[in-house]
Amino acid sequence: MSKLLKLFQDSSGLYGSNASFIESLYEKFLEDPESVDPSWQKEFSAIHDGVEYEAAHSPIVKRFAQLAIKSQGRLAELQGFTEESVKKQSAAARLINHYRVRGHQIAQNNPLGKTTPPPPDFDPAYYGLSAPDMDTLFDADMLRGIDRLPLRDIITSLKEIYCGSIGTEYMHIVDTTIKRWIRNHLESPKSTLAIEPEKKRWLLKLLTAAEGIENYLHTRFVGQKRFSLEGGESLITVLDELVQRAGEKGVKEVVIGMAHRGRLNVLINVLGKSPAILFDEFAGLPKLSPGVISGDVKYHMGFSSNIATPGGPLHLTLAFNPSHLEIIDPVVEGSVKARQDRAGADGEKAVIPVLIHGDAAFSGQGIIMETLNMSQTRAFSTGGTIHIVINNQIGFTTSNPQDARSTLYCTDVASMIQAPVFHVNGDDPEAVIFVTKMALDFRMTFNRDVVIDLICYRRLGHNEADEPSATQPRMYKKIRKLKTTRRLYADRLISEGVITEEQAAEMEEQYQKQLDAGQVVSRPVLDHNHYSYTTQWNQFLHGKWDTPCDTSVSIDHIRFCNDRMQRLPAGFELHPRVAKIMDNRRKMAAGAMPLDWGFAENMAYATLLMEKYNVRLTGQDVGRGTFFHRHAVLHNQLNGKTHTPLKHLDKDQGQTQIFDSLLSEAAVLGFEYGYSSTVPNTLVIWEAQFGDFANGAQVVIDQFISSGETKWGRLSGLVMFLPHGFEGQGPEHSSARLERYLQLCAEHNIQVCNPTTPAQIFHLLRRQLIRPYRKPLIVMTPKSLLRHKFAVSTLEDLTDGQFQTIIGEQDPINPKKVTRFILCSGKVYYDLLEARRKDKDNLKHVAITRIEQLYPFPIEAFRAELTKYPAMKEFVWCQEEPQNQGVWYQSKHHFADSLPAHVTMSYSGREASAAPAVGNFRVHIEQQKAVVESALYSKSSGK
Repeated sequence: MSKLLKLFQDSSGLYGSNASFIESLYEKFLEDPESVDPSWQKEFSAIHDGVEYEAAHSPIVKRFAQLAIKSQGRLAELQGFTEESVKKQSAAARLINHYRVRGHQIAQNNPLGKTTPPPPDFDPAYYGLSAPDMDTLFDADMLRGIDRLPLRDIITSLKEIYCGSIGTEYMHIVDTTIKRWIRNHLESPKSTLAIEPEKKRWLLKLLTAAEGIENYLHTRFVGQKRFSLEGGESLITVLDELVQRAGEKGVKEVVIGMAHRGRLNVLINVLGKSPAILFDEFAGLPKLSPGVISGDVKYHMGFSSNIATPGGPLHLTLAFNPSHLEIIDPVVEGSVKARQDRAGADGEKAVIPVLIHGDAAFSGQGIIMETLNMSQTRAFSTGGTIHIVINNQIGFTTSNPQDARSTLYCTDVASMIQAPVFHVNGDDPEAVIFVTKMALDFRMTFNRDVVIDLICYRRLGHNEADEPSATQPRMYKKIRKLKTTRRLYADRLISEGVITEEQAAEMEEQYQKQLDAGQVVSRPVLDHNHYSYTTQWNQFLHGKWDTPCDTSVSIDHIRFCNDRMQRLPAGFELHPRVAKIMDNRRKMAAGAMPLDWGFAENMAYATLLMEKYNVRLTGQDVGRGTFFHRHAVLHNQLNGKTHTPLKHLDKDQGQTQIFDSLLSEAAVLGFEYGYSSTVPNTLVIWEAQFGDFANGAQVVIDQFISSGETKWGRLSGLVMFLPHGFEGQGPEHSSARLERYLQLCAEHNIQVCNPTTPAQIFHLLRRQLIRPYRKPLIVMTPKSLLRHKFAVSTLEDLTDGQFQTIIGEQDPINPKKVTRFILCSGKVYYDLLEARRKDKDNLKHVAITRIEQLYPFPIEAFRAELTKYPAMKEFVWCQEEPQNQGVWYQSKHHFADSLPAHVTMSYSGREASAAPAVGNFRVHIEQQKAVVESALYSKSSGK
C-alpha cells in the first residue's frame, strides 16, 4: 500500500475525499483488470510491480466487522469449525494431557495386580466424548510423531505409553525443557520396548543368575539370613544395564549405596565377588581385611571391582553399610563428590552415584529428604543421582499404605526436587531396561536426580526365618501362586521362539555348576591395575598416633600467606567490623599483636594449601563462623559478592572449598565422612553451629565415624568442630556432649581434643594431614575463648612449637611446694588461672595443668607432668560439666593408673544432672564460681 500512497501524492488532481473512490476502483481491478478504465489499469499495474497476487481488502474488512459484532461462541464457525467440534477437540486435548499427568495411576505395573478401580476421569465420557467420536480425527499433539489420529488410536497409544508396564510421573516438573525431553522420549515413534533377540537372551541369563544364587544359598546354608532378593530379581538387570551403558558414555566410576536386601546377590552377580569367598563367610571362615578388628555381617560388607564396558574399564564400588538403612545415602554422595573433584572439570560426567532404597525406608526415613535437598546445592551436588527403589510393597510386616506413609507413592518425597519417577513392573524385564536407559540418559543430560520405582514383591519374609503370611495372609497367598520373574520371562521368550525350553534349563545348570566350582559368575572382572587409587590408603594402615611430625612454619611463610589473604579485588568494601579484624590480622603477622584463634586457624588452612594439601570446610555459617571469628569468606558491602582469600594464595596451591551448608546435621556430616574416607590428603572439616547440635547426626557418629575402621577397615581423617563451653547460654548451647565421644573411644579409633590456645589449633590441624596417621578428629572448639585476653599465642608458638597433648603449669611457681595438682581441660582452665592469680599468696601450693588431647590418652606426657611435683598429696580433676557428663567418668581410670598410692584423687565440678546446664545466667555464675573454689580450696562445688 506504500506505492498506493505515492500514487495519491503524484496525482495532484485527486484529494483525500476521493480515497474511497480509488479504493473501490482498485478492488474492481483486483477482481477483473478489464473492468476499469485503461488509464487506471496502467496505474494499478505499476503498483503491483510484478507481484502476481494480492488479496482483496474488502472481505478482510468485512470479516473483522463480523468478529466485532458476533459472540465468541460463533468464532469457531467463522473459522470453518462448528462450536461442537471445537469443544470436542478441547476435550480430546484435556484427555491427552490427563494421561500424561496421571496415567501412572492406572498403569499395569504391579506384579500383584491393582485392587483400586480406575478414577472416573480416565473415561472419555467424563470429557463429553462418546462412541461416535472414537473414529473422528483429532489433533494428537504429535503423539508417536503423528499430527492427527482417530480418538480410538489416540487412547490406545496413550495407554501403551503411560498405562502399561511403565507409569511415568513427570508433569509436575516446572522446567519445560525437561518435561519436553521426557515426553519426546516416551512418545517418540522410535520409543519402543522391543529389543533384539541377543539382548533378550542376555536378560534371561541375568535373571537366571539372580534367581540361581538365592536358590543355591537357600539349599546349601539352610536357615541362615541372607536378605534375599527373590521377587525383585530385575534389580540385577537394572544394575548391569546401568554399568554397561554408563561405561559406553565415558563414565569411569559408579558408586552404589544400598541396604541389606539383595546385597549378596549384587555382590556376586554384578560386582564379581568370588562365590567361594562368600561361601566361606557363610561357613564362618572369613578373612579379615587390614585394619578390621570386629568385622561385620556379610550382608553389610562393601566391595569394589573393575568391570569391562564398551567404553573401557569402569571402577564399580559398593559402599559398606550398617543396618540403619538409608544412612548410607549421604555417605555415598560425599564419596562420589570427592571422586568427582579428583577427576577434575568433567568429574560429574566421570563418576555417578547410584542409591538403592527400600520402599518403606524411602518414604519413612528423614535422611532421604535431607539427601535429596542437598542434590542441587553448591557444596553437595554430585550432578544427579540415579535412585532405584526396590518396591516390595511391604516394610518388615507393614504393608498397609495407611500405616506406612501419607502419600500416594513411596517415592513422592522425590517431587520436592522435581525428579521424574518411573514406576515400572519388575516382572517385565524389557520395560525395566527401557526405563533404565532413559533414567541414565536423563541424568547425563540434565545432571539431576531421577527415580526408578521397581515395583516387585518380597517372596520370603523380612529374613529367611521369618513367616510373612502371619501378618500378610492375602498378599502371600497371591505371591505363592506367582511364577518367578525368570520363569515368566523364559516362557515369554520360548513363545516368541527366541529360545527353547532346553536352552533355558541349560542356563540354570551352567550357572549352578559355576557356583559349585566357586567361580566368578558376573561379567569379566579386570585386575586392579586399571584403578590407580586402590593403594592410596596403605601408608596409613597400622599408624601410630604419636608418630613425630613437624608442624612448624617459618615466619616468612606465615607473613606471605597473611599478605595474600589481605589482598582484595578492586572495589571490594568490607564491613567495618570485618575490616577491623583484617587490620588486626595484619598487625598479628607483623608481631605487633598477640595471635587470636581466627588468625591461627586461617593460617593453618593457608599453610596446608601452600603445601598442596586440599581443604574442605562445611557446616552452618562456617564462612563467617557462628561466633564471628573466622571470616574465611568475605562479603562485599556494595554488591553482596563474596571473596575467599584462601583460594588466591598461589597458582599451584591446593583446592579450597568453604561452603555454608543447608540446615542439616545428619546428611551433611554423613556426606563429609564419605568425602574424607575417599581422599586421604584433604583436610575435611564439618563444624556444628553449637556442639550439641551434632546429636542430630548421632547415627553417622556411631555407625561410621567411631566404628567404620574396626568393622570394615575404612580409614577417615574427618575433623569435627564442636563448639563447647559453659557460658550461661542454657542446656542446648553449652555442652558438645564430650562424654559421648569419650565413651566411643577404644582401639585408638578416634582422637578427641580440647585445644585452648590459637597455636594449639594451628598445630592440631596441620598435624592431622602432615602426620602419616588418619583417624577422625573430634575437636571441642571454643566460644568465649575466641576473644579471651589470656587465650592468645605468639608467632614463635607457630614457628617453633608443636601440638602439646598436655600443657603444664604456666606461672612461675615452685614445683617442690606443690601439694595440690589440678588437672582440667578446656575453658575452665582460664577461670582457675584467674582465680588463683587473685589469691596467689594463699595458693602457692596449687599447680594447674590442662590436658588438650583426651584420647588417645597421652599417658607418657601425663606421667612426666606428675613427676614435676614430688610433694603432691592431692590430685583434683576439675570440669565445668556435670559429674555424669564430661571427662570424669570416662577417663578417671587413666588418672588412677598413674598416681602414686599416697595421692588422693577427687572430683571438682557440677553435681550430676539430667540436663547439661542451667537456663538461669545468675545460677550459672554461682555454679561456675563454686566449681573453681572447690578445685582451689577443697570447698564443696554445690549443685
